[in-house]
Amino acid sequence: MVVLALGVSSCRSYQNLSDVPAPDTKNLIRDTAGYATDTITIANIPWKQYFTDSKLQQLITEGLQNNFNLRIAVKRIEEAEANLMMAKAANLPYASVGAQINHTRTSSGSRGTDVLGYYTNVNQLGFSASWEVDLWGKLNSQAKVKYASYLYSTENKNLVQTTLIANIANAYYTLMTYETMQSLMTAGQQNAAAVEQTKALLYSTQLSIPGLEKLIRQQENALCVLIGRKPGLVDRSSIAEQTVSSHLLDGVPAQMLARRPDVKQAELSLRSAYSTVDIAKASFYPSLTISSASLGFATGGFSDFFKPANIAANIVAGLTEPLFSKKQLKGNLKIAQAQQEEALLTFQSTVLSAGQEVSDILFGYRCSLNKNENRNNQINSLTKSVDYTQDLLKAGEANYTEVLSAQRDLLSAQLNKVNDKLEQLSYGVSLYRALGGGVR
Repeated sequence: MVVLALGVSSCRSYQNLSDVPAPDTKNLIRDTAGYATDTITIANIPWKQYFTDSKLQQLITEGLQNNFNLRIAVKRIEEAEANLMMAKAANLPYASVGAQINHTRTSSGSRGTDVLGYYTNVNQLGFSASWEVDLWGKLNSQAKVKYASYLYSTENKNLVQTTLIANIANAYYTLMTYETMQSLMTAGQQNAAAVEQTKALLYSTQLSIPGLEKLIRQQENALCVLIGRKPGLVDRSSIAEQTVSSHLLDGVPAQMLARRPDVKQAELSLRSAYSTVDIAKASFYPSLTISSASLGFATGGFSDFFKPANIAANIVAGLTEPLFSKKQLKGNLKIAQAQQEEALLTFQSTVLSAGQEVSDILFGYRCSLNKNENRNNQINSLTKSVDYTQDLLKAGEANYTEVLSAQRDLLSAQLNKVNDKLEQLSYGVSLYRALGGGVR
């Protein structure tokens, strides 16, 4: 039986996690029929290639090295790896080497005259071992649970990393946007300053600038915290130098959602639940345990201790079958099965939510792109309006208020165009994160 158990146990691999039901991904991502359906998506692009701004790359690199949440996630991987190592070791016999001296004294005599007068010595040296034979795969299933937990912690680190990269990029783009708006506001107040009777417009513009300065300072501080740096100045490029990716609508196959760390985590939780059910089922069957096995030398003295005649061996094994704990075992099994169903529903819900997120991002990005042409036309028309009112002012057919009103409308349109670009850059970052990009 022991030899058979050894063979069965050695054939198992804790890395072979249970298969789980595949979720229905048909039409999971809405309105993608008109786009490519290959498996090449932006999630496959390494982050250094996706984010080409060298200053942003430096910030992301610093964040990946110093961010506290990411460093904590790495430590959790180390913890899970240690737990996995211990679970793997449970399949092996526990062996030790040691020496022991037993000295026993007893009393004798009808009147107790020989108090502790008689003694015996037994000196031992050798190896001892204990082992629970994994007859029904219970220990192997426990190792599977720990392996799934290890992979889960790895995906948690990936989730933290993709979120961190996205947050750094969004904070960087927002910071540049605020700075651009401040420059436009400054130019606007200079235009308004020369007109005495329209100082209200000047003051309105001036009142907006301190608010932008506060937002710039807060955004710099937030970005510093993300990259694990003390609050301070952040070196950056300009919003005009940033380009919106043209590959966002190249196709997003639903199966590529499997790259998302949260989807992988939900799947691993389900796989772990399957193994937990296997453990609960195996608990109903007898367990074969070699509680003590030793081989060494034993004698009453130390002379000629290592002679073959003094070799001693001992083995104690037991086959135990649970009798009075059947209800408890049945309860554990029902709990494990309920947790398995819960994990399945969570997995399906996670996939559904992932599809919704990607669908919303894609549609929002398309809507934002559709504004570009109208926004450019608006700015062109308002630019001409400013020129025309200035000409009319020179001809005496318009007043300063009309000129400044046209300039104010142009400034507002220019600010909106900056916001449009920030929106599109943010959609690019969000889709990259939503598809699991940034791990490489």
